[in-house]
Amino acid sequence: MKRKIYEELLKWKKENIDTPLMVIGARQVGKTYIIREFCEKEFQKNIYINLFEHNEIVELFAQKISTEEKFTRLEIILNMSIDVENTIIFFDEIQESEELISSLKYFCEDKRPFKIICAGSLLGVKINRFHSSFPVGKVRMINMYPMNFEEFILANMPEMGETLINEIKNCYDKNEKMTDVLHQKLMDLYKRYMCIGGMPACVNNYLNCNKDILKYDKKIIQDIINAYLNDMNKYVLNSFEATRIEEIYKTIPAQLENTSKKFQYSKIKKGARSKDYESALNWLYSSNLIHKCIALKSINIPPKAYIDNDVFKLFVSDIGILTSLLEISYNQIILNDNFLYKGVLTENYVADEFVFNDISLYYWKSKSDAEIDFIIYNDDGLIPIEVKSSDNTKSKSLNIYMQKYKPKYAIRISSKNFGYENNIKSVPLYAAFLIK
Repeated sequence: MKRKIYEELLKWKKENIDTPLMVIGARQVGKTYIIREFCEKEFQKNIYINLFEHNEIVELFAQKISTEEKFTRLEIILNMSIDVENTIIFFDEIQESEELISSLKYFCEDKRPFKIICAGSLLGVKINRFHSSFPVGKVRMINMYPMNFEEFILANMPEMGETLINEIKNCYDKNEKMTDVLHQKLMDLYKRYMCIGGMPACVNNYLNCNKDILKYDKKIIQDIINAYLNDMNKYVLNSFEATRIEEIYKTIPAQLENTSKKFQYSKIKKGARSKDYESALNWLYSSNLIHKCIALKSINIPPKAYIDNDVFKLFVSDIGILTSLLEISYNQIILNDNFLYKGVLTENYVADEFVFNDISLYYWKSKSDAEIDFIIYNDDGLIPIEVKSSDNTKSKSLNIYMQKYKPKYAIRISSKNFGYENNIKSVPLYAAFLIK
């Protein structure tokens, strides 16, 4: 399955290969698969080292000897003389060795043309709680997420996916309606994505079932959730923090339906306070298991200077995981039924698409309860974005915002076709990946 991060890997190879690359992402988003494919296709020789399977290498880098000596001994362990000029080394699960992470500075500064790439589960958490000397400025870091909807299209339509995506882009750029047949086809595909999500193992199983949603194995996503819950005992300060991490994660579905439209610690349990859960919240955020959307105190540029750190919403990193956590019937989604969490799912989906595109998540809420789901900052200034789960596009909040702040334009994401009217750009749900 084609992954867009491959383009980032190629860019690193072309422009910055002397600097070790670190790919950060949650468990099972496809890091190992795509990096191994990249190493095998793009280099004469490659070496794959999984630190879970090579504890002797973890122990080697923990020794109080020079990194030069460590590299020599690494060659002995691997029983080979490494051709540095033509070989890329992939250290997987590198979070198992802080000392090896620190040694990336050596590989960056050495005159020999080392090519190092590394990845790991909970790597973001490990870096956030680093005890050794982190090689600041000597490592390039990129995030990897579950498959977004564009990648889902390509996986489902390997022969015509690119053509279809180009047509979507054309309609988006020109604000021209998609043909009714294609619009409906894409909306149907979007609904299936809402059921399955973007975890590669889930998408692969769906494809192997000949795209029969009734035969799709729901146990795969549940196994991933269980693995995430088990991971919550790793790299924690103590057992209390591990418990609090799990408590926050399990309460996110309920938090998303809050009428207050913000995360409330009281929803976790009675008497819960922010200071008791701050560390656990940061763990989840660093792990890439959740996304944080922060409220803006006022609408000014740059938005980051006007955030309210105490008011925020949390989203789950994969829409398939959220659908599973909520135990929503696939029939309700496929048949487009109205149900309580339909709007919640849709908003979470858009948040995931934005994060995939490196869009910072902000939202706005007035004192009179008007709310804008997302505010993005681009070359056109601050752009309000409203998300609708259906084709009902009436919005008092958006009207209030536009009258008060007069943005260059607004974006409404819904099940309606492309269009532009009353200074509002209409974007179908399946085209959210085009918003930059």
